[in-house]
Amino acid sequence: MHTRTLGRTGRTVSVIGLGTWQLGADWGDVDADARAILDAAVDSGVTFFDTADVYGDGRSEKFIGEYLAGKPGHGITVATKMGRREAQDAANFTLPKFREWTDRSRSNLGVDTLDLVQLHCPPSAVLSTDSVYDALDTLVADGAIAAYGVSVETTAQALSAIARPGTASVQIILNAFRHKPLDEVLPAAIAAGVGIIARVPLASGLLSGKYTTETTFAANDHRNYNRDGSAFDVGETFSGVDFDKGVAAAQEFAALAASTGLTTAQAALAWVAQLDGVSSVIPGARSVDQARSNAIAGSADPLSAEFTAGVAHLYDTYFRAAIHPRW
Repeated sequence: MHTRTLGRTGRTVSVIGLGTWQLGADWGDVDADARAILDAAVDSGVTFFDTADVYGDGRSEKFIGEYLAGKPGHGITVATKMGRREAQDAANFTLPKFREWTDRSRSNLGVDTLDLVQLHCPPSAVLSTDSVYDALDTLVADGAIAAYGVSVETTAQALSAIARPGTASVQIILNAFRHKPLDEVLPAAIAAGVGIIARVPLASGLLSGKYTTETTFAANDHRNYNRDGSAFDVGETFSGVDFDKGVAAAQEFAALAASTGLTTAQAALAWVAQLDGVSSVIPGARSVDQARSNAIAGSADPLSAEFTAGVAHLYDTYFRAAIHPRW
């Protein structure tokens, strides 16, 4: 497993991490117990877990905390998120609320100091407010958190956060169907020494190449109930792309991936992980086999120029007009 420095945290993390939204809820049933999935990831070289205080109302954090409690000296960096426990009003992003939220996460994870706390896709106004960063700096000074970053929906939000000297990392959607961060965000992050955490790297599973237009999802799976963006930003579900168009593009992507010696999903993960400026890619895993297979992408040989050109062509053909202006 290749490793990178996670921006201003100074921590070394695996280029393939583990997103743990699915351990909380919102992805239907998980095919194995949480501990087995975490074991499979760690045994495969994963040293970075991403969670949030709202995943299963803290269930994901508690799973991770209980798991790591039995692994002293584990060397795993845990990033959590805060800010979605209240109405998305900029007035709620205050030091007292930050203390409340981080105290809850510290309890869930069983630690005194959180490795990395990210504001969880807050309103744009939050990311341009000086007092927000002052409050985050206070948490660092107090020892409640070691570092802070942001998780964002748009490239404009990412650039706003990167400009702040205390921002250690930015988490953003980046995958073969979502290229806009390549234009300005990655160069700005490199220049500032800010880490980039790439989420939704498989476009909610589309880039596994396994879906057809007839594929259905469970009622409690966001790929069913959030296709219109009624629950949260639609860009979080299938990266905001039209499902039928995404299936067609994924079939072409699978044909490209066949030349790499990797599975379709592994090729998609490797494409993101090999981008300059990306610190870690955080696919989820609903089974032990998925966790192991995803990790293989972290040691893949460099992808060919022909492959990367093919990915660019797919994006330009299927998605640029609809996706690039929006996020």
